[in-house]
Amino acid sequence: MARQQIEDSGMIDKVVRINRVAKVVKGGRNFTFSALVVVGDGEGSVGFGLGKAKEVPEAIKKGMEKAKRDMVKISLVNGTVPFEVVGKAGAGRVLLKPASPGTGLIAGGGIRAVLEAAGVTDILTKCIGTNNTQNIVRATMAGLQSLCTKEEVAKRRGLRPEDI
Repeated sequence: MARQQIEDSGMIDKVVRINRVAKVVKGGRNFTFSALVVVGDGEGSVGFGLGKAKEVPEAIKKGMEKAKRDMVKISLVNGTVPFEVVGKAGAGRVLLKPASPGTGLIAGGGIRAVLEAAGVTDILTKCIGTNNTQNIVRATMAGLQSLCTKEEVAKRRGLRPEDI
């Protein structure tokens, strides 16, 4: 159900999930919508946002604004992750495993939306635990944020990259 759109600014935005929520009140049911949106530049920056509103387009717009505001830069090496990592959020666990060039994006649902928006081209993924879309997107983001390149580790330790 992921809808993709590339804006004039070069940003890729994907609507991962739209959920209708009903609040039962004295006069009947009040319906609102929540939209989970992922935004990225396709070059290593990605963010996600949850927008809620009475109308679907407004919920998507709010989600996109939040996603753009909360964008983070991630470390990629040749279109894949530098090492195997597990991201965790709630009961959701996402395994992100590097893949050789030409493998493609082996992922589904919310994981695929986040990785495509980030610009990952070759990766193997596995969803462990829950398949709740919001937790899976959060777990994927947590896993991507925990990545760092060899140069970043060397700088943090005060060494040269060749010494690691």
